Amino acid sequence: KNAAFEWSTNNIADEIASILLIIGGILVSFSKTKDEDEYISTIRIESLIWAVYVNYAILILTIIFVFDMSFFSVLIYNMFTVLLFFMLRFHYVLYKSKKAINYEE
Repeated sequence: KNAAFEWSTNNIADEIASILLIIGGILVSFSKTKDEDEYISTIRIESLIWAVYVNYAILILTIIFVFDMSFFSVLIYNMFTVLLFFMLRFHYVLYKSKKAINYEE
């Protein structure tokens, strides 16, 4: 018998939490803003590219410096960091640009 195809019991709370976190992150990240225009779309794309670069830079450093089960833990967290970095940068740049516009007025 192949052990890869056997039924096993597991608490599915972590799987459900992960799925909800990913779906929630996607909904928050890619929902249109009230005043969606080309500039905000540009910020969105640049933030996504930046988030992917940062995410893979961290992954490369992790591959070089982290081993064993710690590496596996980092890979699990790495699934969520693209969305997190994207949301942080997008909203920060959006906040900064709105603050600059209000300062000019």
